[in-house]
Parts: sequence; structure tokens; C-alpha cells
Amino acid sequence: MQTGGRPMQLCDVRGKCFAPIQQPERLVSLVPSTTETLFALGLGDALVGYTRFCVHPADRITPDKWIGGTKNPKIERIVALRPQLVLANREENRREDVEALEAAGVPVWVAEPLTVEAAVADIRTLGALLNRRAQAERLAAEIERKVAEARAAQPPPWRFAYVIWREPWMAAGAETFISNLLALVGGVNVFEGRYPAFDWETLRAARPDVVLLASEPYPFREEHAAEVRAALGEGVAVRLVDGELLAWHGVRLREGVPYALQLAQSLAVS
Repeated sequence: MQTGGRPMQLCDVRGKCFAPIQQPERLVSLVPSTTETLFALGLGDALVGYTRFCVHPADRITPDKWIGGTKNPKIERIVALRPQLVLANREENRREDVEALEAAGVPVWVAEPLTVEAAVADIRTLGALLNRRAQAERLAAEIERKVAEARAAQPPPWRFAYVIWREPWMAAGAETFISNLLALVGGVNVFEGRYPAFDWETLRAARPDVVLLASEPYPFREEHAAEVRAALGEGVAVRLVDGELLAWHGVRLREGVPYALQLAQSLAVS
């Protein structure tokens, strides 16, 4: 945030600064969790476009506002919508798409919350940027209360591998939002970095207590859990988990933090 005697400006993860929008009327979101959060802040009617992966809130999403995917948005269609602002994420969206929009004169706000704390701060920033401070503060405070409850529960440490893809097998490493959320409830990631690929030998050597198979981006099902169990043998638990609740920042953290705590507590007694 910058002031210095000039009109207040807010800066995104790239250091690009924007004046707050006092009357948000034409917004485009390229991030599913951000779309859901904008609805929660009372900005659903201001959204003129979002990706086909923006599926929540289910009763408010309409296909006529789809503008492509997170990795392949329809640039010309977005430009034609004349948005006041496009909301993007450095991890979920491609830099070339952001640059193409900016080259066409469309302002793009880029976020990248890698921790729960940063995700809560992002909610407050969205509130300041889009003139929804009170709504954002209520939501952020509610999530902070749930975070405090999860920390107070102090589940015992547990080692995990959080699997996000198959062929090749890939995991969410320690430097991800997912890992930070699970660390809040005692989780210890067996993989470093961001999204490492692994084989069965590497996974066995990492010694996880549990392998978590996420429902997204790869739609893991029970047949895949059986495949992992057969490859690892006895001694390692394998769980199917809700990827939206563990990977989406924003308003979804209201459910995600308690879900992570429940997962940790269930592992402690199993």
C-alpha cells in the first residue's frame, strides 16, 4: 500500500500499483478461488467474465460468462468486455496471457498467496482495491478465528505426500499454499520445492505416514488409491481428499481450515 500524500495505491505481487476502484462494475476473474471470493464480497454482479473452471458458487455461475480456461483464456473476448480490472494469479495463469491483456490496455492484478496468512491478507487487499473493506474484514476475521482454533488444537506431527497428478506422478511440495495449510495442523511435507515429480522408490524413501490423493487437478478416485496402496505396501495410509478445500485460497478457507484439522485428527486416531 502506498500513500505519501498522493491518492492511495495498492500493489500486486509484481509490484505494479493500482488506485482502488470505487465503483466496481466490470471485473474479470481468471482464478476460480478468486471468483468465489468476489461473490462472497458482494461483487458477483460486477463480474462480467470468468473461466470455465470457476464453478463456485454453483447457483450463481453462468456459462455465458465463460472466457476460456485458466491457462488459455480468450484474450480477444476479455478485451471486448472492457473490464476495469482482470484478476489473475501468478501460479494459475500464464505470464504471456497477462502480458497480452496488458498490451491491449487491460489492467491486470496478479496475486500469489503461498501461505494461509498471505491468503487472508489478500482478502483484505481485495476489499481495499474493490471498495468492499467491511465485507473483506468480516471474512478475514472469520478465517483468522478458524486458524486460531486449528493452531490451538495442536495435532501431533504427521508426514504426508500430497499427490496432484498421475503420469507423471507429481506432488505439491513444501513451498506451496497446500503445504502451508497442512503444516498449520501438524503436517510435515516429505517433498521440498514446488511441484516435484516422483517415482515409487522416491516416495517410499521419503517415508510418509499418509499419501493424500487430491480430487483436483487430477481427479483421483478409489481405483487410484488402490494402485498406490499396491505400490507402497502396508504401513502407509492412503486417503482421497477434497482438493478444493485444501488448495483454494480466499473464502474457501472458511471450510478448508476446519477440513484440514479434521483430516489431521482422523490420522492421529487411525
